[in-house]
Amino acid sequence: MTQADIGVLGLGVMGRNLALNIADRRFSVVGYERDPALLTQAMATAEGLIVHGELERFVASIKRPRALLLMITAGPPVDQSIKALLPLLSPGDVLVDAGNSDYQDTGRREALLRQARIGYLGLGVSGGEEGARHGPALMAGGASAAYARVAPVLTAIAARADDGASCAARLGNAAAVGHFVKMMHNGIEYADMQLIAEIHDLLSRGYQLPAREISDVFAGWTNGPLASFLIEATATVLRRTDTETGMPLVDLVLDTAGQKGTGRLASIAALEFAVAAPSIAEAVAARVVSSLKDQRAAASVRFSRPVGDLPLLDQQQLADALLAGKICAYAQGFAVLSVASQAHGWELALDQVARIWRAGCIIRARFLDDVAAAFGSTPALTNLIMAPEFASTLERTVPALRAVVTACVASGIPAPALSASLAYFDGYVSARLPANLIQAQRDCFGSHGYQRIDRPGTFHSDWSAAE
Repeated sequence: MTQADIGVLGLGVMGRNLALNIADRRFSVVGYERDPALLTQAMATAEGLIVHGELERFVASIKRPRALLLMITAGPPVDQSIKALLPLLSPGDVLVDAGNSDYQDTGRREALLRQARIGYLGLGVSGGEEGARHGPALMAGGASAAYARVAPVLTAIAARADDGASCAARLGNAAAVGHFVKMMHNGIEYADMQLIAEIHDLLSRGYQLPAREISDVFAGWTNGPLASFLIEATATVLRRTDTETGMPLVDLVLDTAGQKGTGRLASIAALEFAVAAPSIAEAVAARVVSSLKDQRAAASVRFSRPVGDLPLLDQQQLADALLAGKICAYAQGFAVLSVASQAHGWELALDQVARIWRAGCIIRARFLDDVAAAFGSTPALTNLIMAPEFASTLERTVPALRAVVTACVASGIPAPALSASLAYFDGYVSARLPANLIQAQRDCFGSHGYQRIDRPGTFHSDWSAAE
C-alpha cells in the first residue's frame, strides 16, 4: 500500500478539516482517531480519507521520515499521545503539536523528544473550522530540519494574503515559539472582540438602536481602517433574525461568554514578563464577570444605573474610538511578544508575525499590513504606538476614544477594554506618573528604598520623622 505524506492524529472538527484540506492540496494523508464516535463520524464524512483506529497501523502507513500532526486537546492528552507514539517512531520522525498547548509544556516536550532524536514543532493554528478546511494561519516554531519535513504541506494548506503570500511560517528555532505566538494572537483576539462588544453595548443599551441598525453601522466599517474578519462577523451576527420569534437572534443569546484559557494564559505571560497588557487582561476579566449571571441579575436590582441623556456621538467618533482602542491592544500584544523573544533568545521577527496574521486567522485585518510595515521598517520599534503612522492615527482618534469612554462611564455602561486602552495610552505618553508616591509608600512601610530624580543611588528615609 502506498504510504501517506503525513498523518493527522485526532479527527475532531479541526483535525478532520485539516486532513481534508491537506488532501485537497494533493498530499496523501492518513488519519487516526481512538474515540469510536469520532472515528465513525470521520469515516462517514471525510470522504476519500483513509482512517485508522489502531495506532500501530496508523504510524506504519506514513512514509519515512514520518510526519504526524497532533490535533488533540492540550494538556495531559498530548503527553499521553507522545508516550504511546514514542515506541513506534524512529530517529528523524517529526511530531507537530497543532493544538493550543501551553508554550512551557511545548519546551519540555521538545527537550524530551530531542533525546530520542525525534523532531518536535509547536504549531499555532488559527481560523476555526472554516480556516482549517480552507486555509488557516499557521505559526510554527522548531528546528529548521524538522520544519523542512512538513513545510510543503503547511505552506500549501495555509491561507493566502492579498499579495499571494502563504500565511504559514517558521518563526523561531524553539518549538515553544509557535505556541507562544498563537497564545498572544488569542489574547489580542480577546481584546479585539471585547472592544467591539463594548461599542455594540453603547449603541444598543446606550442609544437604544436595534440590532439591524447596529449591523448597518458595523457593515459601514468593513471598507475602512477597521476592515477585518471580526467586524464583518459582527455585522453578520447582528443581521440574523430568529425564525421562531422574529427577534434579532443576538438578543436571545445568553450574555455569558465562555473561554478555553488562551486569553488567560496570555495575560499571565504578560505579567510574568512584566509587560503591561491591560486591554487583554480586562477582556479576560470581562468574560469572567459575564459568567456571574445570577449574581449580576441580583446586583442589578440592588443598584440602579445613572440616568440622563447621553452625549451625542456620531458613527465616525465610534469608529475612531474603536480604532484607537484596537491600536493600543495590539501594541500591548506585540510588546509581550518582543519582551518574551528577548528573554528567551527567540529572535522573533514581529513583521513576519503580522504578515502571517493577515489572512486565515480570527484577527485577520487590513490593519495588519500597517503593523507589518511598521515593524519591517523599524525592527527595534519599542512600541507600536510610536510608529509614525500609528502615532498620527492616535493623535486623531484618541479624543474620540476619550469621548466614548466618558459616555460609557456617565451612563453606567461597562467599557473595561476601551477604558484600559485609554488608560494605557495616557500612561505610556505621560512623562511623570504617581509611582513616586508608591516608591515612597513602600519605603515608608517596608524600608524598600527609593531612587531620586536629582542624584543616583538608592535611599531610605524615616518618613515619620518631622523635617
